Amino acid sequence: MQTFLEALNERILLADGAMGTLLYERGIFINRCYDELNLVNPNIVSKIHLDYLAAGAEIIETNTFTANRMRLGPYGLESKVREINTAGVKLAKKAVAENAYVAGSIGPLGVTLAPLGRHTAEEAREIFREQIEVLAESKVDLISFETFMNLDELVIAVKEAKRITDIPIIAHISFKHYREGEFVGITPEKAVKEIESLGVTAAGTNCSSGPQGVLDAIQAMRKVSNIKLSAMPNAGMPQVVEGRMLYLATPEYMGEYARRLAQAGANIIGGCCGTTPAEIKEMAKFIKSIGPSKRKVAPSPQPSPIKGEGEGKRMCNAVQTVPTAEKSAFAAKLGAKFAVSVELDPPMGLSAAEAIKHAKFLHDNGVDAVNIADGPRAMARMSPIALGALVKRETKIEPIVHYCCRDRNLLGMQMDLFGAHALGLQNLLIITGDPPKMGTYPMATAVFDIDSIGLIHMVNEMNCGRDLSGRNLNEATSFLIGCGVNPGAVNIDLEVERYAKKIAAGAEYVFSQPIYDPILLENFFAKTKKLKPIPFFVGILPLASLKNAEFLHNEVPGMQIPKNVMEQMEKAATREAQRSVGMSIAKETLHSARKMDRIAGAYVFPPFGNYEAVAELLK
Repeated sequence: MQTFLEALNERILLADGAMGTLLYERGIFINRCYDELNLVNPNIVSKIHLDYLAAGAEIIETNTFTANRMRLGPYGLESKVREINTAGVKLAKKAVAENAYVAGSIGPLGVTLAPLGRHTAEEAREIFREQIEVLAESKVDLISFETFMNLDELVIAVKEAKRITDIPIIAHISFKHYREGEFVGITPEKAVKEIESLGVTAAGTNCSSGPQGVLDAIQAMRKVSNIKLSAMPNAGMPQVVEGRMLYLATPEYMGEYARRLAQAGANIIGGCCGTTPAEIKEMAKFIKSIGPSKRKVAPSPQPSPIKGEGEGKRMCNAVQTVPTAEKSAFAAKLGAKFAVSVELDPPMGLSAAEAIKHAKFLHDNGVDAVNIADGPRAMARMSPIALGALVKRETKIEPIVHYCCRDRNLLGMQMDLFGAHALGLQNLLIITGDPPKMGTYPMATAVFDIDSIGLIHMVNEMNCGRDLSGRNLNEATSFLIGCGVNPGAVNIDLEVERYAKKIAAGAEYVFSQPIYDPILLENFFAKTKKLKPIPFFVGILPLASLKNAEFLHNEVPGMQIPKNVMEQMEKAATREAQRSVGMSIAKETLHSARKMDRIAGAYVFPPFGNYEAVAELLK
């Protein structure tokens, strides 16, 4: 039998189709870990391999697409990476009996990587390394990276494979096909040039698109590159029929597109979601109908140098971006005066009249902005975007909209923010958000696709004229990006580290948690003196009583009341006296903060919604 590279240089090779589709058809529920079947039900995996071989497939992929530590973790199988991948290769090798080539299948990690997500590039390398090493030791004929939607993640995985082994590598990227010849996000032309520079055996695309979208991508790739190309389309787009996901493209349709893919320059053709041995059998006929294909292919360039910390970093589009001071009336005040923003709680019902009244009162008392919380303490309230729009329409004060990561996925976040911008809400305070178990709906699902650092990065991308997929917007947004910080955090070094990441991601100003001891601010500023300075608003919350102080200290995450402050509250005999002490402490803290060079303003919390107390404090 020829080596894989010899065969690839001589003719078009037919790969197999979907594994998950057939496992589902044959009774394996979608909540199972399909990779574990290599251990607990190897016969069903072997039978699928044999069915694809009988259909004419020359490349059989191992059942290891999600067999990495990150994807196995939710099933409690993270310790079985080696065992599952080894078994997957053995099953495929036994099935092919040296009559076909075995491709070690590796998929993405299923998480969002930094700077949007919490997982670093180094973590990703380690996780990919574990799986690649096992597949290489098991002597697969090639490694197939599949269904990567993030090009940066694919580059990390491929580079790790190149470090470990000289086994042939196919690197697939999944494109979002918008309409004929158009893609959302990264383009096939850019992707193939990036992949080609890594020195892989073949580049290609699989999943996310049906035959037409994959054909468009292959044609675009072939126009700019002579590298070997791999094409593995879905069997169209799925439809839900009586609760089941069904792919309705016929074998004949898939076969016709296999012929068109071959004519467009694909060297490896197979199938992804929805394809079965019936489709692969028909695709084999159509490929044979055009005869073996030999093409003169330019040698692949040497791998590009390994990038450092800036891997994947992109510059702003050539669009007109908005300077910070011009983004809003509040933005113009940053650094120009000691500005004050007061937190305005959205209503827990349908009427915003009370909140509007408070906003007008604050404006009349010299307050520069109101910041509107986003479901604080995980309680259902009016949308801060809706209330922000009403405040902007009904009053003369600037609204700052809090936006958290708890309740919306990445799609919903972008839709919300596009809408907020259209409503003229440019001021954002981006936070991670309180977990649902804190609130009145503990059974609610927390999304947390990303945290506040990732969301700041995403909004900064919008300010550069791109959405999260990399799709160009028709213009750049002009969001003023704010973040939060807790100078009194128990793990202050971790807080400083996250603060630095927020600034690097694009934060333009910061609101702090309430402060009761100016020494905490001094210590925080000492630890952050080397960071880029951004306008800092000190949090001020007058204590209403000793009971209030005890609650904040013991039951509210991120809040700390210093011992000396608590002692002052304890000495006050009556509730009225405690309120007076609390107001005095708030005034002293604000007075001390105003003397600090790095303080640009105050972020005031009205105690129990008492806005008259805010006016008293500021006076």
